[in-house]
This record gives sequence, C-alpha cells and structure tokens, in this order.
Amino acid sequence: MIPLSVPNFEGNELTYVTKAVAEGWVSTGGAYIREMEQKLAAYLDVPGTAAMQSGTAALHLALRECGVQPGDLVIAPTLTFIAAVNPITYLGAEPVFMDCDASLCMDPEKLEAFCTEECVLQESRLVHRATGKTVRALVVVHVFGNMADMERILDIAETYHLKVVEDATEALGTRYTDGHFAGRYAGTMGDLGAFSFNGNKIITTGGGGMLVARDPQHLAHAAYASTQSKDDPLFYIHDEIGYNYRMTNVQAAIGVAQLEWLDTFIDRKNRNYDRYAALFAADPDVRLMPFREGTASNKWFYALYLRKETDIRRLVQELGEQGIQTRPIWGLIHEQMPYRHCLSYRIEQAAHYSRRILNIPCSTNLTEQEIQTVYEKVMGTLRR
Repeated sequence: MIPLSVPNFEGNELTYVTKAVAEGWVSTGGAYIREMEQKLAAYLDVPGTAAMQSGTAALHLALRECGVQPGDLVIAPTLTFIAAVNPITYLGAEPVFMDCDASLCMDPEKLEAFCTEECVLQESRLVHRATGKTVRALVVVHVFGNMADMERILDIAETYHLKVVEDATEALGTRYTDGHFAGRYAGTMGDLGAFSFNGNKIITTGGGGMLVARDPQHLAHAAYASTQSKDDPLFYIHDEIGYNYRMTNVQAAIGVAQLEWLDTFIDRKNRNYDRYAALFAADPDVRLMPFREGTASNKWFYALYLRKETDIRRLVQELGEQGIQTRPIWGLIHEQMPYRHCLSYRIEQAAHYSRRILNIPCSTNLTEQEIQTVYEKVMGTLRR
C-alpha cells in the first residue's frame, strides 16, 4: 500500500520523547512546550505562540478572542474540513458559507459581494439585512497549503470591520514571496492564526496545534484560557471559564524534533509535486492543481483535477484495491446535516471542485518509484 499521507520520523523524536518521559514531564508542563513555542515563533517571525492540544482548540480560542458571541454570524468556507467550522458553533454563533475560487480557498469576489449586497454597516458593525444578526468575523482556510488571497481578503475585512482568523492548519511554512505581504507566512497576517500538528500534517506531534495573534494580549489571554484559566494555581482560583487545551510536553518533544526537519520536508513536498506535475502534464484528462503565484507553498496535499466528471467513490475504491490510497475532497460543509439550516452564499465553484478533485499520495518519504506507480495506476484506472 502506498498511503495517502503518513508521518515521517527520521530525526530526534525518540530521543526527545525518552528524555521527557525519563524526567517525568509528560503532561501540560515541561521545557519542550516552551522550546517548541519559541522555535516556531522564530520560524514564523512572530513575537510569540501558544501551544494547544489541537488545531481545533486553537481555532476555538481564536474566535473567542475575536469576540464572537451567541447569535453572531461568522463567514467560513464550505470547501474545507469541518473542524474549521465547528468552533463557530461552540460559541453559539452560526456560519455563513462562502464559495471558493480556483485556488480552492475563499473567493474574495463573493466575499465582498456578500458584504455589499446582503449586509449593511451600522456604527462600525456589519449587519446581515435579512436576519439582523452581526457578522463578527471570518475564517479563511489555506486549503492544502495553498495561500488564500490575503491581501484582498484583509482589505475587505478592514472595510467591513470583520476580525480575521487564519486557519493555517494545512499551511505551515507557506509564505508570500511577492506583493504587499512578501516574506509573511500563512497564519500570521490575520488577527489570529491557527496551526495543526495532526498525524497527516507536514510535521506532527500526534495531535496538537499552535495559536498566533497580532495582539500579544490576545495570545496571552488564549494561553491563560487553555490551562483552565488559572489565576492562582496553588489555591485553585479561576476568574473565567477555561479549557483543557494545552499541549503536553510529550507532544512538544515530538514537535521540536519535527521542526528540525520542516524545511527538508517542504523541499521534498515541492520536489515530489514537480515530479507528479511532469507526469500528469502529458494527459489532457487531468491536471495537478497549481499553487498561487507569488507564494512559496509547503504543498502539503496534492489535488488532481479530473476534467471529466467521474465516479470518485468508485475510483478511490478501485485504486485502494491496487494498493494506492487516495481520497476525494471533503463533503461540502453547507450540505452536512448539522449545517443545512445555515446561510450560504452563491456556492458554485466549490460544488464543481467537490466532484472533480482526487487527493493522491503525498507523504514526505514518498519515492520516485512510488510516484511513478501512483501515476500509472491512477491513469490506468481512469482509462478503463
């Protein structure tokens, strides 16, 4: 079996975890947590980070810091993993689902049209005309490591007084190389940003996530909330509701080791993407989805666009029987049972791509021979 995306432990993971266990620091305290926070902050060129149990936890606290309240509306993509949307409901708010553009990320044209045509500004507050609800924030996802159009999206957000949470859970290491944000990394341009270290991400801690924030007070408050809002840990005094969201030292030990390989993993992702692209370029029925110009992407996931509508469920099953693990893109969130009652705005492109995208193996330990095998099996199955 050639798996879709698996973790790669080539470095000091076992050494650091063994040290953490030997010293007894296995829970939510320990030197590796601080080390991972500091090293990731240095990598991203931000003042600080806060280590979390998951990317979802980071998103939840990010939206909380944005002041999202029960009854608010939060704009979110429909083409994403559902974890980008669920935290909106944790706070009693409701998502408004937005379409994607050709990058698979949020469409800024439709975002602006929604704010202009469906809403009105009232005393520095964007109000949805039909419901009278406040549109408080938006969640923008850098899908598969492809940078969203942050310059345009942030301009719109500033015009309409929206807080911006960047879901960079798939985009650690993706950065702009040109334009207004040249040198800036995904997750560091909005009000707050969230990263994930789940098992299939470009680096992993098994679970785990990280939060960054433009305002240091937001970061400090989110870190405080992540450890049960302890005001006096000795006498167990808590002035706010808190959460058990802090990363463990064992997770961070793995993460510190993985960070040492991040640039190497990104190089491999890019090299393997180029190998795939050269192979699939010869076939008019498919296209390997590109990444945004003016950016250096981590190319976390490879998305193969099928020009002819295909029974993707059958395709995934047949490839699996041949030892090739693939997957379709996510089911659109606005069509999922918990969200069918929510607002959505002119979903067109997302519906198109949801029927035509196949994710193919992209692990950082993928070999040239495996890439050749994937190509041959995919094209052979499509031609049957």
